[in-house]
Amino acid sequence: MADVRLCDLRCERVRYPRFTRHRLDGCSTPLMNKARRRELARAVLSGYVSGPAAATEATARALGKVGDARAIVLVEGISDQIALETLAVRRGRDLDAEGVAILPMGGAHAITGYLTRFGPDGADVRLAGLCDAGDEGIFRRGLAEVRFGWPKTRADMERLGFYVCVQDLEDELIRAVGAVRVEALFDSQGDLGSFRTLQMQPGWRGRNVEAQMRRFLGSAPAANFATPVCSWGRWIQTAYRIRSTPYSQKFDHRQP
Repeated sequence: MADVRLCDLRCERVRYPRFTRHRLDGCSTPLMNKARRRELARAVLSGYVSGPAAATEATARALGKVGDARAIVLVEGISDQIALETLAVRRGRDLDAEGVAILPMGGAHAITGYLTRFGPDGADVRLAGLCDAGDEGIFRRGLAEVRFGWPKTRADMERLGFYVCVQDLEDELIRAVGAVRVEALFDSQGDLGSFRTLQMQPGWRGRNVEAQMRRFLGSAPAANFATPVCSWGRWIQTAYRIRSTPYSQKFDHRQP
């Protein structure tokens, strides 16, 4: 896996000084060539599928690896998979050696089908999962529908091995490293100007910066970014050597 650090990214900006972005304070910030930024983004995502069919292909690829798995972690999408697998490396975990597969389902609503397929009434593989706060109810209903459990609270879900991000995965990463460092990473990738534009929009002006960053990371079309949205989770972790987030410590206690 690529190991890109913030100092490396800053060096790249120096190599391409003729590309600049004018900041709100009137100064100019040198930027690396846009093609080079995308090249680095591809390096960060080496080994992962990309493109319009990435979500479907990621699920198919993961399903091809679950046959020998002793445990499966169900996540909503490919960005969650990338972030968790990167975090596992940071924490010294070899998921393949441990027999753990991370399966991006293609959305929270697929949870019931995968619980049926891999749960006690199916392959009977040890299961765990991760979802955004907004999809907590979908996960609870899915767990109850297949009689995996009847969780009423988040504590009940955690006892079953299923955890809820607060508010979502992007929020977990922002809180883990701090807004100042995330903004520096935006700057290193040439996306600080786009972030500043979002901050000046009427609906986001005056909001706390963490909320603005969540919006920027999770909701804007990928075409608007110099760096693909799905790679930001890995950019953040590789640049700042994240070894822990609020949910990662809980997963460590449930090793297969």
